[in-house]
Amino acid sequence: MKSSDTRFEILIGRVLRTGVVTSIVCLAIGLPLSLAWPEPGAGARLLNIGILFLIATPAARVVLSTIEYILERDWPFAVLTSIVLLELVIGAVAALVFHRKI
Repeated sequence: MKSSDTRFEILIGRVLRTGVVTSIVCLAIGLPLSLAWPEPGAGARLLNIGILFLIATPAARVVLSTIEYILERDWPFAVLTSIVLLELVIGAVAALVFHRKI
């Protein structure tokens, strides 16, 4: 295993850990706030941010993988991860369009 592979795996681990921990913190603070004050406010915003981080964390991994494969000139994997990234973007846009958010 090359040192660049090890560095990349460490980076991916940090991104995944940071995303999950941020999500957990936001959800852990937002849930009691939402239960204590049911009207929409800080608690609801924190819950939304926590869910957003939870959803965005795997997408961030795909983005980093795509960049890494392009930098390594590993074209088959670069194409495959680009397709996965495109599907994620299309899915997110479709969800927003169908729920009339855009």
